[in-house]
Amino acid sequence: MTAQLTRRGFLVTGGGVVALGSAGCVGSPGGRDSVDAGDGGAEHDLSVSDIKQYNSPGCRCCEQYASYLRENVSGDVLDTVPEDIATVKREHGVPPDLQSCHTTVVEDYVVEGHVPVPAIATLLETSPSIDGIALPGMPAGSPGMGGDKSETFVIREFTDGEAGGTYVEY
Repeated sequence: MTAQLTRRGFLVTGGGVVALGSAGCVGSPGGRDSVDAGDGGAEHDLSVSDIKQYNSPGCRCCEQYASYLRENVSGDVLDTVPEDIATVKREHGVPPDLQSCHTTVVEDYVVEGHVPVPAIATLLETSPSIDGIALPGMPAGSPGMGGDKSETFVIREFTDGEAGGTYVEY
């Protein structure tokens, strides 16, 4: 069944994306992210041909996440700011409740938000029959975000625009 996007649904989704971007990016400190060394990805030899990241306008943490990927992944990382980030998320089937400030395409998968490289490596190594994974919101201490990690990152899976269960925890 295909869900019809109503004007109200569009405004709610768009407003949520703007709120997430504003809340998480305004106070985000510059420089290197604060993920523990064990979460960095150096122990994973992740090599991909290219990564394309779609950033929210004016969001510093999106740029910091792209830098994190460049430091921890072999391959080209292209980041761009689309005219309408909500459309990008919808076109890539990211469920509204799993959205963050940026959407990244790695090979045949969508990676939403500040997902640590080890989770992406696991995704590519196991090749599950899902569309992508997401770390909803913009948790402190995640790659590209400032602050200290205070809780386990619960990375969720999604398929056909529907949120699934927990994919992996870090």
